Amino acid sequence: MKYSGIGGQAVMEGVMMKNGADYAVAVRKPDHEIAVETHQYTGLSQNKKLKKIPVIRGVFTFIESLTLGLKTLSFSASFFEEEEEKETDPKKEKVWLGVTTAVSILFAIGLFMALPYGISLLFQNITSSPWICALLEGVIRLLVFIGYVAGISLMPDIKRVYMYHGAEHKCINCIEQGLDLTVENVQKSSRLHKRCGTSFLLFVMLISILFFMMIQVKSAVWRLALRLLLIPVIAGVSYEFIRLAGRSENAFVSLFSAPGLLLQKITTREPEDDMVEVAIASVEAVFDWKSYLKEQGGGKKDAA
Repeated sequence: MKYSGIGGQAVMEGVMMKNGADYAVAVRKPDHEIAVETHQYTGLSQNKKLKKIPVIRGVFTFIESLTLGLKTLSFSASFFEEEEEKETDPKKEKVWLGVTTAVSILFAIGLFMALPYGISLLFQNITSSPWICALLEGVIRLLVFIGYVAGISLMPDIKRVYMYHGAEHKCINCIEQGLDLTVENVQKSSRLHKRCGTSFLLFVMLISILFFMMIQVKSAVWRLALRLLLIPVIAGVSYEFIRLAGRSENAFVSLFSAPGLLLQKITTREPEDDMVEVAIASVEAVFDWKSYLKEQGGGKKDAA
């Protein structure tokens, strides 16, 4: 089937789905009803001129995806707060979202960039090769990332988020296989998808190894500074690969997509039927899957 153009992420007890500038968040509330809100996100990544510039479009998409992700996560969490906590000032909420975004970015930079770099400096006493040190740094970064992803998967709340993550992928795969979007068809679909954010982050880790091996400076401070400055560029390059992988069945592309799909076995879990219902509600709020299937010649009632 043709690339559908939809994507999303799991939130607390729900799923966010995005189609172009439109996005919807569906959440299973404590009373078991499904709340759905739709909005438009008109950031720079939606600019028609910027969308045509490779790498640059990825930089803006990466930043805005992080911002939108935290915003929708905050929205889903609001259903599970005490009544007193819900009555917040919109201005304070925006400030809090900004602070949360900044802290999240700093935490990620510290854990996945600065820490592996600091540990790699210890190996300078063993080898004088900057390429070997850069390679070791990359391996440490990968181990820290995989360890972090696997570690948080043991938390009960994160396990449920990973199940909703699986429901999100299953819905997209169901549609792109040409099947009607029903709970039964979704459950028979794969929970792994090439365009997943997990795969994107893994590519960031792998591509960073190549960048840091090629760009060498003597000063330890400048090496760290360059690593931080190159993050947007690496994110942009990684975005282009994920974009290609999501639209291609080329054997070479599929081979390089395999590690990301393997990692998704950790970051996605098989969802329950009521979770799939939430994901379907999110899809239907922003995407006319029936018209899409009709245009593509799909619309099979049941999965094989």
